[in-house]
Amino acid sequence: METKQSDVYILAIESSCDDTSAAVMRGEVLLSNVTASQAVHEAYGGVVPELASRAHQQNVVPVVSEALKRAGVAKEQLSAIAFTRGPGLMGSLLVGVSFAKGLALSLGVPMVDVNHLQGHVMAHFIREEGDNYTPPPFPFLCLLVSGGNSQIVKVNAYNDMEVLGQTIDDAAGEAIDKCSKVMGLGYPGGPIIDRLARQGDPHAYKFAEPHIPGLDYSFSGLKTSFLYNLRKWVEDEPDFVENHKEDLAASLEFTIVDILMKKLRLAVKQTGIKHVAVAGGVSANNGLRNAFRDHARRFGWTIYIPKFSYTTDNAAMIGVTAYHKYNDGEFCSIDKPAFSKVTFQ
Repeated sequence: METKQSDVYILAIESSCDDTSAAVMRGEVLLSNVTASQAVHEAYGGVVPELASRAHQQNVVPVVSEALKRAGVAKEQLSAIAFTRGPGLMGSLLVGVSFAKGLALSLGVPMVDVNHLQGHVMAHFIREEGDNYTPPPFPFLCLLVSGGNSQIVKVNAYNDMEVLGQTIDDAAGEAIDKCSKVMGLGYPGGPIIDRLARQGDPHAYKFAEPHIPGLDYSFSGLKTSFLYNLRKWVEDEPDFVENHKEDLAASLEFTIVDILMKKLRLAVKQTGIKHVAVAGGVSANNGLRNAFRDHARRFGWTIYIPKFSYTTDNAAMIGVTAYHKYNDGEFCSIDKPAFSKVTFQ
């Protein structure tokens, strides 16, 4: 007999980088989503893996407890425990994986392992109580952009995702963070650049755009161009960054978004698929969101932009993916290890 959505409660845990997150799902419906972020990394200009794993150890129990409390669900009601198995920082992943295995064993319920990248794409299928949102139909294209990944994915089904193009070096989010660091603006750079760009001229400065064949991306050349130009301008004007930071941010954002959208337009042309989604941390960027809306108007795309709370790493996206795997009986054995390599496998 098929299990009804209302009978399936899944606790999901996400710990791939520096956010400890837990969510409780009833089928595809999100009941709670709790995240503890780690401010300790700001002083270092990037995530320190050892500090991240220690913080996860401190956060995982209270975050899970709070998620269950907010959902009004007792741990004895859980049908399964889901967790991010990879990719990510190995030390961080091990905290979530170990906790999930221990809890599942103690409750006598199955485990569901979820690929972090697959979870970002599946964030478009999270439902909330009373939500009228319609998720994208299969197949659709998804631009997955974050600090660690920049990919164009053809999504044929929740468990059938084909990478059509990806970065051959830096990811878009990584390039933004590094350029922000060079400007002395702080970490994480994405929100800072986004805020400043809204006040600047996107055509004030030109930076090198790579010419990579096919649907693959490259952002290392842009990063180098930004650095060399900035050095030259600062030599001529020591306070250049402070005096022109809004225009610099706007021009950097414009260039990165332009690179992303050119390849995405090519992917739409090659596949004929006009249902296009965006996912990952950089999908919170205002310039990228506006570009998606512009392309919907100009080219007749049907676009899908996630809520801000589902753009960064969160357990809700892990939970909704796990629900579909649970329905198909795709459970994880106790001996499956975490993996750090970027892959959809």
